Amino acid sequence: MRLSYSTRPAPLGFGLGLRPQHYGEILDGGHDVDWFEVISENYLVPGGNPLRMLDRIAERYPLVMHGVSMSIASTAPFDDDYLDGLANLARRIQPKWISDHLCWTGVHGVNLHDLLPFPYTREALDHVVARIAYVQERLGRPLCLENVSSYVTFEESEMSEWDFIAEMARRTGCWLLFDVNNVFVSAYNHGTDAMDFLNAIPADRVIQFHLAGHSDMGTHLIDTHDAPVRAEVWDLYKAALKRFGPVSTMIERDDNIPALGELVDELNHARALAGEALGLPFPARRPNALAAG
Repeated sequence: MRLSYSTRPAPLGFGLGLRPQHYGEILDGGHDVDWFEVISENYLVPGGNPLRMLDRIAERYPLVMHGVSMSIASTAPFDDDYLDGLANLARRIQPKWISDHLCWTGVHGVNLHDLLPFPYTREALDHVVARIAYVQERLGRPLCLENVSSYVTFEESEMSEWDFIAEMARRTGCWLLFDVNNVFVSAYNHGTDAMDFLNAIPADRVIQFHLAGHSDMGTHLIDTHDAPVRAEVWDLYKAALKRFGPVSTMIERDDNIPALGELVDELNHARALAGEALGLPFPARRPNALAAG
């Protein structure tokens, strides 16, 4: 059954991925971060310091959950214990939404710990649509799905990635996480136009942007999340803002993680670009009074 998810969540502002090395500074407050994205799998184990810290941060900031193990495009049965864990964590921290990736991550009970591509066929679309419906029914809320970076194409594909995503969103009512860097990386790798991707995505389904750095290997780009956002990706971000409007924006950094202040400086650059693109004021965040307590 298709659930009805017509009201797009209000933008959260400008956020960062929650990383353990920043817990202390985050709780001290006084920085320009509006919200945090948490990697769901890091908090599915009961008890322990990470969960205690997450509870404290959840009292002070809006959170969203972002997973890497749902394997929505796999042919393997869902791990219902995993889905129950997501539902329990969501009840605990009340995220604004739950997201994962449009990919598969394993089969035959083996998690390959990578975001793997699949052919964009009508059969695959029917399969993914049915699996999204199952997850949304089980979680009792809409799922938000992210486009991944890709490095191969399939002769079997019957449509573009962007047409697949647009139809998937139309048929399921799911939200979309538009990863700006992934669009740029994939367009470069496959010789396509990133603007074709951007213009095909239904604007009313996009609720979050990801920004990240990548590595230039000469013949191809790799989405590495280990460096600052590049100028070309900032340009695509400005185009995305003009197409989709004010959307919750965050910067991902998963390796070579700098001090919180350095990431906040980069986040404030995103804030400034959004203000220019949309003609709207996006003031720096005031210190959180709760965080000072």
